[in-house]
Amino acid sequence: MFESPWHWAVVIVVAFVLFFGWKQLPDMARSMGRSLRIFKTEMKGMGQDDKARDNAREAESAAAEPDAPRALPPAQVVPNDAAPGAARPRPRPAPARPAEAPPRRADAS
Repeated sequence: MFESPWHWAVVIVVAFVLFFGWKQLPDMARSMGRSLRIFKTEMKGMGQDDKARDNAREAESAAAEPDAPRALPPAQVVPNDAAPGAARPRPRPAPARPAEAPPRRADAS
């Protein structure tokens, strides 16, 4: 009896007509079309926003990267007055201070 899937489409159409009535169906279809058009426009706008965001990131990363590494200026040569074999005096360490004992409390017995 119900071997083809088309019978379900007919049942759904009849249910919509009985539930909403003849006058409501064109208005519902019109509002559904408007909603889908708005949705499509918003989805296209989101895609354009994504492209703009990607372009901004690329421009930002290109600005952050230097064009080419720059060479350092030549080093200045400082003459060494000391003779090559002369020994320089080593600095002396500071004398060690004795460790201080912590102060005693007056109430300790």
